[in-house]
Amino acid sequence: MPIHAPDLEALLRQSFPDAEIAVSGDDGVHMSAMVIDESFRGKNRVQQQRMVYAALKGKMDGADAELHALALTTKAPD
Repeated sequence: MPIHAPDLEALLRQSFPDAEIAVSGDDGVHMSAMVIDESFRGKNRVQQQRMVYAALKGKMDGADAELHALALTTKAPD
């Protein structure tokens, strides 16, 4: 079952409640997300993106994955 943009945003918001989050994509399988959060400060891009993938709680892996591809942008606030 595909995941919809509001559901993906809500899932991310659980781990990043104060973040600026923008999710787009209309097919529910190939999405893009931008997450800007203070918790990323001092972390490199790989560390930041691992934090986001951990927040997705397995939605991208396994036979029952709801999300096939996620173009991800992460950063700390300016």
